[in-house]
Amino acid sequence: MIKKYLEKFRIPGFRNPKPVVSVVRLSGIIADRSSFGRPGLSASGLVNLLENAFSISNLKAVALCINSPGGSPVQSSLIGKRIRTLANEKNIPVIAFTEDVAASGGYWLACAADEIYANESSIIGSIGVISSGFGFQDAIKKLGVERRIHTAGDMKSTLDPFVPEKPEDVERLLELQKDIFEIFTDMVKERRKGKLKAPESELFSGAFWTGSRALQLGLIDGLGELTDVMQQRFGHDVKFKPVEQQQSWLKQKLGISSSSSKFKSNENMIFSIINNVLLSIEERSFWSKFGL
Repeated sequence: MIKKYLEKFRIPGFRNPKPVVSVVRLSGIIADRSSFGRPGLSASGLVNLLENAFSISNLKAVALCINSPGGSPVQSSLIGKRIRTLANEKNIPVIAFTEDVAASGGYWLACAADEIYANESSIIGSIGVISSGFGFQDAIKKLGVERRIHTAGDMKSTLDPFVPEKPEDVERLLELQKDIFEIFTDMVKERRKGKLKAPESELFSGAFWTGSRALQLGLIDGLGELTDVMQQRFGHDVKFKPVEQQQSWLKQKLGISSSSSKFKSNENMIFSIINNVLLSIEERSFWSKFGL
């Protein structure tokens, strides 16, 4: 009698709550650019977002929506390790869904997931290391600018963009790239253990492929879209919970960032403008490599 009475007041779904999948969007260049006031995927910038993604009630999985051409190997590694730490602590599976591109550092992030899905036309791979910069030695000559630099330490001015490139500097850079490349490839081999279906010479050449070809190579686990895959796994009543970065009230209402303060000195403003132009060129080069 009492049971029937209580049934009248039972809240629908209270005893059997719907499964929840948190959705984290990782989109853009991987770099810590907070000092320039420009967006970028960084470990410090994502710490709260990732914590929130793994702290939702009745959570069944965390879905990563990745659209990144890569960037900093350090930030890629830090973000990936943080994702794995939370996944292991919470015992929650992580599933990556790549969009236009998950290349280089973007693929590094995808490998932090337990499974990787992509669209047939997604760009996947580019497992390698690249370093780029600018040489201004001829430009400053034309402008009549004299370069003055004083160092304590023979290698302190390595790869100075205002002097001609030195062979010994390039050799040192290649040594560093080799070390980072080994870290990158070791991570891929560990995370994709038993799944890779092509020689390392092909997979780790820096080449990139469509999602369809990446599936054949074992770089991803399947072709599919987030909603369909998650509904097949957890049922059609699964709830998707987007987790977004929280902004301060001032930024939300006025669109003001600390880097846009009108109290900056003229020198800092000029420096900021130059760096933002160079960063924009760099960002464009990252995306254009993949036809985007």
